[in-house]
Amino acid sequence: MLKPKVPLGNLFRMLEYAYRLDFKLLDGLLQCESLTEFYERLANVLAKRILDRERMGLHRSYVSREELLPCIRGRLDVASSVRNPWRVELDCKFEEHTADITDNQILSWTLRMILQSGLCSERIRPTVRQAYRGLQGAAMLTPFSSSSCINRLYHRLNADYEPLHALCRFFLEHSGPSHQTGNHDMLPFLVDMARLFELFVAEWLKQNLPEQFELLVQHNVSVGESDQLNYQIDLVLRDRDTGKALCVLDTKYKSTDTPANDDVNQVVTYAELQGCHKAVLLYPSPLAKVSTLKVGRFNVGCFAFNLNGDLEAAGKLLLKQILEFSHP
Repeated sequence: MLKPKVPLGNLFRMLEYAYRLDFKLLDGLLQCESLTEFYERLANVLAKRILDRERMGLHRSYVSREELLPCIRGRLDVASSVRNPWRVELDCKFEEHTADITDNQILSWTLRMILQSGLCSERIRPTVRQAYRGLQGAAMLTPFSSSSCINRLYHRLNADYEPLHALCRFFLEHSGPSHQTGNHDMLPFLVDMARLFELFVAEWLKQNLPEQFELLVQHNVSVGESDQLNYQIDLVLRDRDTGKALCVLDTKYKSTDTPANDDVNQVVTYAELQGCHKAVLLYPSPLAKVSTLKVGRFNVGCFAFNLNGDLEAAGKLLLKQILEFSHP
């Protein structure tokens, strides 16, 4: 069962920001409570969008091939033919216009994973199977990880593949082991809420920050003469003109009344590394007892992106708090 600490409707809105997905198709379909329902809603959206692309025609590209053929195609590899004079076939190098490219292979592999999961009901499975069959003759079944779905090149011929690959990334990224045991054999499916909260906060702030500020996400800092230590800071808020760090931010997906000592020590270290005196701990719900702390020469804010109500209103409140807190 999918039982997040946040309303399921807000979970979809978080996914929309974190994975840059458009879930407006799902406005009337947010009353699902089980993992199967949640999974198949997304699978249905992916399959229908792939079917739409198949009806328009799959994206094709020229791919270099080298094959032994009975007649010349493209360019003949003369050196190879001279070295093997007894061979009847000709070693040809040519460009083939094909749909068997990574763009389509990612879709095919993701649909295969969905069908193998056993998480789709008989109501949704035929749609997923139809989309998968449409790709079988065109794209070779090749395993992919979620990282293959990001930082891809899109242009006017394959621009509509970007949301498809974003959905594929979601399915491939959250397929993994679980500590719970059930009654059926299937591919496990996880929603890493801590990671989702981190992605969501970063994307929301990037889209809503005033122009004079910039946000560094997952900022790496190395320490030591030979860079022995490496720190990865969730978020760094900087002045766009001067490049000066105004504050560091660290997301903590946990319910608590007061921040843990380790969390405070961690975010203070990040602030020291960035040469600023202000740090923020971000939680999914307001802390009951603490809002700010003074730790030596550092100010630590304990703010919340409250996930239990209107996300846009909660985001605007948080943004106001961060900007006021980080103001010199």
